[in-house]
Amino acid sequence: MIYRDAQDWLDAPEKRVLLFGMSGLGKTWLANMLRAAGGWFHYSIDYRIGTRYMGELIADNAKRHAMAVPLLRELLMSDSIYIGSNITFENLAPLSTYLGKPGDPAKGGLPIDEYRLRQAQHREAEIGALLDTGHFIDRAQTLYGYPHFVCDSGGSICEVVDPSDPDDPVLTHLADRLLLVRIEETEVHKADLIERFDAAPKPMYYQPDFLTAAWESYLGETGQSETQVDPDAFIRWTYARALAHRQPLYAAMARWGVSVTADAAAQVSTPAAFDALIADALTARGG
Repeated sequence: MIYRDAQDWLDAPEKRVLLFGMSGLGKTWLANMLRAAGGWFHYSIDYRIGTRYMGELIADNAKRHAMAVPLLRELLMSDSIYIGSNITFENLAPLSTYLGKPGDPAKGGLPIDEYRLRQAQHREAEIGALLDTGHFIDRAQTLYGYPHFVCDSGGSICEVVDPSDPDDPVLTHLADRLLLVRIEETEVHKADLIERFDAAPKPMYYQPDFLTAAWESYLGETGQSETQVDPDAFIRWTYARALAHRQPLYAAMARWGVSVTADAAAQVSTPAAFDALIADALTARGG
């Protein structure tokens, strides 16, 4: 790790961390707090995916729908209107909407082959955005003069790396430059995440093998054809399974860095408190 122990972290003139864990545990909230306090550059992986890597795909998809409306088609063809993605750190809806959900097209579902294609696009985009981290660390310092750097990773980071491989290209790139910090949930948090997801199911990325197994199991259990599947019902059914699938992956990733509990992270409201949180995690690890 780039910090030998708690004192090394506290004394470091340049603090660099990557936050990872399930979506909804406070990664973006912490990153926003650090940025707002000053001195910290906030690099959002999901924002980078939705702008640099998938921005054109997102905009083209919106244009494709607009072209089906005669008035909008006429305006687009004459360059009278502009359609673009207004993605922000807090509003990633353009990205999740493009990723979509498989199932009945009458309910907004995508054909499974198209869904798999978009999943593959997201995978490549996420890997690219993670490997851009070093560039943004340098950019934050040389261009903007920020001494500290926080990488706000997406919940699916564990799906695009192999933490059991000491030579994993993404994890080695990250661990050479930042301290990896897992925000770890409890069983209470898991239940809350499932409840929140059930109320407002959102598209997410899955490993290809996991998706294939989940899709085939769901079709087998329900007896439905691919075009009969309710898209929201499928991703609700899949969410708890995805949580369970990700736990050992997050745990293996944590061996590349440190872990903090979601409860402890939720109590942090200042950069000084964040520094103390990380110092305690390094001490608990034995560093």
